[in-house]
Amino acid sequence: MTVALTGAQALALRMRALLLRPHPAARPDDVAGVVEWFGAMQAQDMASGLWSLGVRLPALTLTDVQAALERREALRTWPMRGTVHLVPSRDARWMLELTGVRALTGAAARRAALGLTESDADRAADVLGTALAGGGRLTRARCLAALTAAGFDVGGQRGYHLLWYASQRGVTCIAPHVGTEQTFALLDEWAPDPHRPERDEALGALAVRYFRGHGPTTVRDFAGWTGLTLTDARRAVAVAGDELATAWVDGVESVLHPALLEAPRDRVDDVRVLPGFDEYLLGFKDRTLMLDPAHQQAIVPGNNGMFRSTVVRGGRVAGTWTRTIARTRVSITVQPLSGLDRAAVEAALAGYARFLGLPARVDWAD
Repeated sequence: MTVALTGAQALALRMRALLLRPHPAARPDDVAGVVEWFGAMQAQDMASGLWSLGVRLPALTLTDVQAALERREALRTWPMRGTVHLVPSRDARWMLELTGVRALTGAAARRAALGLTESDADRAADVLGTALAGGGRLTRARCLAALTAAGFDVGGQRGYHLLWYASQRGVTCIAPHVGTEQTFALLDEWAPDPHRPERDEALGALAVRYFRGHGPTTVRDFAGWTGLTLTDARRAVAVAGDELATAWVDGVESVLHPALLEAPRDRVDDVRVLPGFDEYLLGFKDRTLMLDPAHQQAIVPGNNGMFRSTVVRGGRVAGTWTRTIARTRVSITVQPLSGLDRAAVEAALAGYARFLGLPARVDWAD
């Protein structure tokens, strides 16, 4: 049976897939489950990553989420597109091998621009492996100090590149912060029992997780999210078989989790306040269902890759918000882009304040 959906109906279902509305399947209730649901979650900005989990796990606080990451329910690394994500700890290695390896093939030009060779990068990974051996973790500054002591010039972007390369190769991973400082650990020690599926099994699993957490959307969006070729993306969907379903959204072939076909498709005028780096926008190359092109510059000023936190009404971006966290409260400023009900927005922001464990002061920009 062919299922035809309007864009509005597809967006209603997508909000459920994104765990921003109730889902007809049993939804995860812990950090490990939410990260696995999506396959990977955008997390280059740690504060955004924490709230991405918090908004989907309203019973948890910031302290709860941080404790789950300390328990290694998920970890951060560069699994695809050269961008930091949260991934299930046991899946980090096969994801690096399946999708992360593509970033390594494009690294030679960057190394040359930085005055580094592949042998330099490999030696730096060995230095970090030695420094981290024994189950501990080191702050970013101490990792750079270890590289400096080994004779590396870590100035400019060289230090970042060498840290990235070691994680991209699967030597290290990003461990939870100590205070405000990023830390690194050995991947083999942080996730000592990795799952090692065959390539086709890995492709199928990644497709199921992506479309379960983002659908209905296209195979091109899946390829863009993973960095896979379109050929591999199509192969992944084929391997997934009956675990995925097809629908036509305004005439465009799309893929989704079969359970969503039984979910309500009516418009819901709810409000969510989301972090800037969230799967809601960054999980898609084509964001037209969620974002009016007229608002693109307000969300990504200068198209510089830095996404502002969004106020989402009825599944569509309707405003932005910024926050300043102090010891005794969080101060939030809301900038509307289209019609917003202040009481609904402030109720959503109260959920964020509860997550932080701080009272909130909310101001509205003119």
